Amino acid sequence: MSEPVVAVVGRPNVGKSTLVNRFLGKREAIVEERPGVTRDRKEVVAEWCGRRFRVVDTGGWLAAGEPLARQVSRQAERAIAEADLILLVVDVTVGVVEEDDQVAALLRRSGKPVLVVVNKVDDERREADVWGFARLGLGEPVGVSAMHGRGSGDLLDEVVAALPEEAEEGRVEEAGERPFSVAIVGRPNVGKSTLFNRLVGDERAVVHDEPGTTRDSVDTIVETPEGVLRFVDTAGMRRRSRIDEATEYYSLVRALQAVDRADAALLVVDATEGVTNQDQRLAERLDAAGDAVVVVVNKWDLVDAEARVEVRRQVEERLSFLGYAPVLTVSALSGRSVGRILPSLRQAEEAYHRRIPTGVLNRVLREAQERHPPPLDGRHRPRVLYATQGAVDPPTITLFTTRPLPPTYLRYLERRIREAFHLGPAPLKLRVRRRGE
Repeated sequence: MSEPVVAVVGRPNVGKSTLVNRFLGKREAIVEERPGVTRDRKEVVAEWCGRRFRVVDTGGWLAAGEPLARQVSRQAERAIAEADLILLVVDVTVGVVEEDDQVAALLRRSGKPVLVVVNKVDDERREADVWGFARLGLGEPVGVSAMHGRGSGDLLDEVVAALPEEAEEGRVEEAGERPFSVAIVGRPNVGKSTLFNRLVGDERAVVHDEPGTTRDSVDTIVETPEGVLRFVDTAGMRRRSRIDEATEYYSLVRALQAVDRADAALLVVDATEGVTNQDQRLAERLDAAGDAVVVVVNKWDLVDAEARVEVRRQVEERLSFLGYAPVLTVSALSGRSVGRILPSLRQAEEAYHRRIPTGVLNRVLREAQERHPPPLDGRHRPRVLYATQGAVDPPTITLFTTRPLPPTYLRYLERRIREAFHLGPAPLKLRVRRRGE
């Protein structure tokens, strides 16, 4: 069995090559206090506590720049695609910069395990600054000084612990058969853990009438009548300005990470409180992450008829951008209507993986334009020349056009595609490329 691969990535001049040399205990990679010294990927074999692994040193990743910089970035992206574990190296003396956020977003989309390595923590005075990098949404950061070796042993312990193990007999999840992953999210004390236990059929999560009882994400793979699902019960999310203790802050980071890696989400709303501003922000995060969404209005049995009308109005108005998401009213405590959730998730899974034939897709778009042509852009009318589905999970369609399309017309096309192919709870991404681009 070949050694697992650990990719070391980050923007230029954060100390990636110095860290690789520290792993090896010798100057294997070229190190110089100048950005861009490492251009090609360099692979070396390292060993720690009897575990061997390949370390890939990459050049600095940049979102844009001269052709050489773009080539270096593409090499780093290839290393990410081939890695079993990724180390994102950042610089504590500079803090989080735009390139760090861009690399972190790329890594979250990759779905690969990531450790954030905060370099240049040369003494205790810098340790408090390490936690600022938790905002990257990739878990708890690890502070080290690659130059002086400070914290490098602890980092290697975490690297070895995160490496993939040999396949074990009797595993529920076989290679290539990853269960559809569903994150249960919402504000503290809306009944997420109660719903989680009801769906799982076991007292797996701690349920207590106190916000913040769930401190970390709990994963459970369940064989349901609708097939195998992975449920993730996340800690309650609230505004960061209201988070005082460190434990709750890092619970939030892990919860956001669970959202980014999930295929679908149950957004739990408390019927007794209605749709709050924080519910809106969580919904926006789910929409941006590309998750299929089912809105679950919990504690429905605790509100009267007048309040129910008001809650439905709030869902329609405040969560209008999730218009594709089904809204289910339930009582997790009593189990009322909870049985409607699994069929909705199975519909979401089917739509999330849906691949639309190119010929049929273009016929639907042609009929949509004939029925309702795009508005004039000056003296010219834009046209969709051709469309193709470039990806699934969720369905992503590229429209090749003569001119830019206004957002209102894109929403019209999205609605027509949804209706034609029954995409239900799954998000649909439309990308527009002008002819010649």
